[in-house]
Amino acid sequence: MIKGAAQLLAQRGHQGASFAEVLELTGAPRGSIYHHFPNGKDELVAAALDAVSDAALQQLSGLDRDPVAITAGFLALWSDLLERAQLTTGCAVVAVSVAATGDLLDHAGDVFRHWTAHLADLLCEAGLPEETAIDFATLLISTAEGAVIMSRAERTPEPFSRIAAVLVAQAERHGEAIGSKRKVSESGG
Repeated sequence: MIKGAAQLLAQRGHQGASFAEVLELTGAPRGSIYHHFPNGKDELVAAALDAVSDAALQQLSGLDRDPVAITAGFLALWSDLLERAQLTTGCAVVAVSVAATGDLLDHAGDVFRHWTAHLADLLCEAGLPEETAIDFATLLISTAEGAVIMSRAERTPEPFSRIAAVLVAQAERHGEAIGSKRKVSESGG
């Protein structure tokens, strides 16, 4: 049910992920949704956001500690999703951010903060200074999310492909700067 809710959020938005639609998609019995989510739809949506977040963080954790690999790996998550879904699926977290209020909006904000912190940590491990890593992680997430939205709306992967090339080029410059600093440090300068 959680996976089904996440899928519906990404495809149809918050309004398109009702209990009835989740049950129809998953084939789960009606009683099970009320048993597992007694506090209603918001509880199911929060669980779906957590599942989406955990899956993304797990995939990111396996990346090499290099700015280009981190950037390319993060972008591949979205590129693969757009391709597999033939531009019909976006981000469940964005869907909730656009339509929800209160606790669910806060929950979506927490997911974005966790993603930003995780990417920033990876970039710091790769050698970027902390502020640069946070700035670049924020840029990666916000730009990729916007490009996913544009690609869906325009029904072409071109917006996403364009920003991916720009972000990878920026990551290459970060990697070159790290390499230059390491060379200076190793030479005793």
